[in-house]
Amino acid sequence: MSNPDTPYPLTWRGFEWANGVLDGSIPACQFVKLAAERFRKDLERDWQFEFDPAESERWLAFLARLPHIKGRWAGELFQSSGYQCFVTMNLYGWRHRETRLRRFREGYIEVGRKNGKSFWFGGLGVGHLCIDGEPGAEVYCGATSEAQAWEVFRPARAMCLRAEEVADEYGIEVHAKSLWILADGSRFQPVIGDPGDGSSPSCAIIDEFHEHKDSRLVDTMVTGMGAREQPMLLTITTAGSDFGGPCRAKRQDVVRILEGSVVDETVFGIIFTLDDGDDWTDPANFIKANPNLDVSISRDFLLAELEKAKRSPTKQAAFKTKHLNLWVGAKAAWMNMLHLQRCKTKLDLAAFDGKTCMIGVDLASKVDLAAVALLFPGDKLTAFFRFYLPEARVYSGVNDRYVAWAESGAITVTPGDTIDFSVIEEDLEAFLRRFDVPAVAYDPYQATQFAQQMLAKGAPMVEIRATVLNFSEPMKELEKRIVDRAFQYDDDVFTWMVGNVVAKLDKKDNIYPDRERVENKIDGAVAAIMAMNRVLAAGGPSVYETRGVLTV
Repeated sequence: MSNPDTPYPLTWRGFEWANGVLDGSIPACQFVKLAAERFRKDLERDWQFEFDPAESERWLAFLARLPHIKGRWAGELFQSSGYQCFVTMNLYGWRHRETRLRRFREGYIEVGRKNGKSFWFGGLGVGHLCIDGEPGAEVYCGATSEAQAWEVFRPARAMCLRAEEVADEYGIEVHAKSLWILADGSRFQPVIGDPGDGSSPSCAIIDEFHEHKDSRLVDTMVTGMGAREQPMLLTITTAGSDFGGPCRAKRQDVVRILEGSVVDETVFGIIFTLDDGDDWTDPANFIKANPNLDVSISRDFLLAELEKAKRSPTKQAAFKTKHLNLWVGAKAAWMNMLHLQRCKTKLDLAAFDGKTCMIGVDLASKVDLAAVALLFPGDKLTAFFRFYLPEARVYSGVNDRYVAWAESGAITVTPGDTIDFSVIEEDLEAFLRRFDVPAVAYDPYQATQFAQQMLAKGAPMVEIRATVLNFSEPMKELEKRIVDRAFQYDDDVFTWMVGNVVAKLDKKDNIYPDRERVENKIDGAVAAIMAMNRVLAAGGPSVYETRGVLTV
């Protein structure tokens, strides 16, 4: 590509960035290279569309009139980085030679977090309100939750409050939950779920599309755009974990367009990620997923997050999706087993007589393993376990470990085909006499009668339902203690069970214990997490409630 030889400095910044991608001076993945190559080839084509640098510059110059609202640049005017110039000039610079309408009606941008997406697209939304030339413009930030919808609208609203000259010039009125231009009825507002009947979006901005379970919101937006001459659907997202969701499907369509197997001249797409075979632990690859590296996201921050991800498998998935823009499964191995093995040491339960102990009980199924975890708080959190299995299950051949553990005493075998819960009750009663036990945490599933019987015997039963709210923080804290070697235990069954745990991650970085296969037992880990819930709650008055079953 050559210099367009026009007085359009912001547009030329986009050209320079694309040139850097193509000549290799700017590290980029294959999809970014394909986007730059598509632009270069389109410039050389003799066809129905042409690139209008004046129109590109008009949009980029409008963005440059908007002030940053937070961080180190707060109050300064927005300066589009190279990749932002490239994307913006593609979206708005291409025009039909005869009608002068925009070529692109849809933009899909997939990039790592903290690369300036929200402010940038908030500014584009304001542009659609002010300079798009669309009478009665309707601009929406669509999302599945109010908080997400405001991620783009909040900076858009704030920049209009601060850019008084722009607001006055275009007659923008700033309201609590909307922006209006009363002269022609144009508006910009967040939308949660489907827009109302009668809506006719001229621009719809879909933030973090990977969080959407279906395409209903997008489909409704597109359907409502039918009356507009040149509507724009802007999808901005990081990678996710739902391989069957609408975002992944859209991504695959964009990949086909970039690779040339599908032709769609109305869709612009660019994906910033690592290439297959790239080492995700190599900081040299950061820039491939983070084109604003050392601009809006610092290298030092990513290096610190990388070190955390190396130490913790549960943090790896979050780091890969959010900062390297890699699609990974929602489940990842919970524990680095080398860290756990370092915490294994010879222990004597008698040394803890009379000490404070939080107990977790996972009864699971009567025909399978049940677990009791005893956690003793201290400089090092100390854990002991009891496991129970019916005799028929031990010798069923389902797991060779069961026989060896039964013979060594690592698990307690109860007669018959199902676990005799009375054996567990007797052990708990002994623990209550032996230790200072403020709480016995249990999951009410299959344990209601057991809890009532223990309550009648004076046990401080605390109902811990198996929810993310109850499990995420104690699971993270237990992992941290293990990584920091502030944990000690001596139990081979627990080691095996921890190795079976995968961490199910959600969009808020919460984690929840799960397993890949039914034969991978995790009862001991679950019991320890429930007991850890009570350790974290220690000191609160509810922990010491013993007059009835406490529900958390």
